[in-house]
Amino acid sequence: MRNILLILILSLTLGSCKSKKDLTRTSENKSMSSRKLIKNHYDKAFDKKTINAKLKIKYTGKSSLPGVTASLRMEKDKTIWLSLSKFGIGFAKALITPNRVSYYEKLNRTYFDGDFTLLSKWLGTDLDYEKVQNILIGQAILDLKKDKYHLNKRQNDLVLTPQKGNPLYDILFIINPLNFKIKSQEIQQRDAARKLLIDYPVYSTFGTTIFPKEIYIAASDLYNTSTIDIDYKSVEFNKNLSFPFEIPKNYEPLELK
Repeated sequence: MRNILLILILSLTLGSCKSKKDLTRTSENKSMSSRKLIKNHYDKAFDKKTINAKLKIKYTGKSSLPGVTASLRMEKDKTIWLSLSKFGIGFAKALITPNRVSYYEKLNRTYFDGDFTLLSKWLGTDLDYEKVQNILIGQAILDLKKDKYHLNKRQNDLVLTPQKGNPLYDILFIINPLNFKIKSQEIQQRDAARKLLIDYPVYSTFGTTIFPKEIYIAASDLYNTSTIDIDYKSVEFNKNLSFPFEIPKNYEPLELK
């Protein structure tokens, strides 16, 4: 489980390409324009100030991480705090802000403390706080208001694809027309054969708030595929939260080469 929390963070942030997805066109949806669908998606966006949640996380890739429990605390647009434990014993913790990414793990006594610029340079793709947050709350990882989209219907769902093609990237967004939440978003970087798929199989209603119950993430390239299954076991909103985080002394920095 070496450096597993950093792997989780990086997998969550792989969806930072700007792209379009090839789609076999079905009939155009006549009852709603793409602009109206996008407006509805943002009108129904998550609007609580904080999240306090318990998660079950399973990671598969070069190594496996089955049955890990996680505590998630989030202050929207400001802080994401994540603590991982196994059999009730904490072994890794992360603190993510718009300007910084910090984490440490106890098994190998290593840590990372840097910013998104360093991670972006290491991965060769643009990362930021908002994309990580949007994945966790079920929002589109790109700003849909910045581009024009084709709107198509696929079975009972609505599919958005950019009107302007891109020779390097493909993307699509699948939206549930009943609650206007993201059902799936997929990004593919052609030249590097990199692909990110984020599915939201189940949403739950907490009071009047519709929030993801399950998230499935698959990130792949020519050589490897990593998957993350996230299951929200409990969720509370608008609680007063603290974000305790301190890298222990005598831990070794993780070098990103």
